[in-house]
Amino acid sequence: MTEKFLINLSNHPSPLWSKEQKSSAFHYGEIIDIPFPSIDAGGDEVYISQLADEYESKILAQAEQRDITVHLMGEQTFCFALLSRLLNKGIRCIASTTERICKDLGEGHKETIFQFKRFREYKF
Repeated sequence: MTEKFLINLSNHPSPLWSKEQKSSAFHYGEIIDIPFPSIDAGGDEVYISQLADEYESKILAQAEQRDITVHLMGEQTFCFALLSRLLNKGIRCIASTTERICKDLGEGHKETIFQFKRFREYKF
């Protein structure tokens, strides 16, 4: 039987996830955290493509002999580039969905809490 793993590639390490998110993630297997790269805002499309190639290689190295799902959240152009590569290779990718709860603190300030709801699969 092939081992199942969830690769978390986001700015939110799994040890900081809520109990609900960890419980939902259990369905995908053991969690492996890969830190999300710091994306240079001045980087061009070639830079993003090269970075996506680098992270695709990291993920594919983890995929050997394993059933993996990738939780991918972050800078949109990088995520799109990497998602396209992974989905074309048949690797399941998911996003986490949250409910935004805002509290007005007055004087132009607000508090925002993001409450995990579910994982949603990326599909073409």
